[in-house]
Amino acid sequence: MVDVVLPTLDEAEAIPWVLARMPPGYRPIVVDNGSTDGSAELAERLGSTVVCEPRRGFGAACFAGLSAATSDVVCFMDCDGSLDPGELPGVAGAVIDGSADLALGQRRPSGAGAWPAHARLANRVLARELRRRSGVDLRDLGPMRAAGRGALLELGVRDRRFGWPLEMVLRSAAAGWRIREVPVSYRPRSGRSKVTGTVRGTVRTVRDMGQALR
Repeated sequence: MVDVVLPTLDEAEAIPWVLARMPPGYRPIVVDNGSTDGSAELAERLGSTVVCEPRRGFGAACFAGLSAATSDVVCFMDCDGSLDPGELPGVAGAVIDGSADLALGQRRPSGAGAWPAHARLANRVLARELRRRSGVDLRDLGPMRAAGRGALLELGVRDRRFGWPLEMVLRSAAAGWRIREVPVSYRPRSGRSKVTGTVRGTVRTVRDMGQALR
């Protein structure tokens, strides 16, 4: 069994599709981060494990899910329908078979509007800076990723906002982890984006990641 942490904030529109696409052997852990649209209740009715994290922040939700997970390998992915859970085995497989310590889904847009220009540009700039500082040849800070649960907890990632994904990579690179990218499709999300789908959300994410870089 592989636990899949799904940080969630008002994703009731996407949750049924995401949970229905979860492959056999992968257990969804929906971490509700203060939803007001019934996301937590819906996920529970659909059979998912639900964890409530009242402290707002993407990293706070990810850490709460990681703490609740029990499997040796843990996956993370957005719960907005932009990523297909059916591709999780391709990402997790690199960790399970021992060829990588951290696997990241390298996003490939598969529909109009899947990856707004401002968000793609911000990702490109951050990835370039990450390559410069870590020496790891990464092209994307993809939100679908997999790593060993125990090793990830030992990394001691401290950011509890949007710097969490970048700090995870920085710390794993410093620890000498083998980091690998696996291509995954990136679809237009369901519902209104609260993060990189808006300029304001992208700016907030870049700010948090910039703090993690410093």
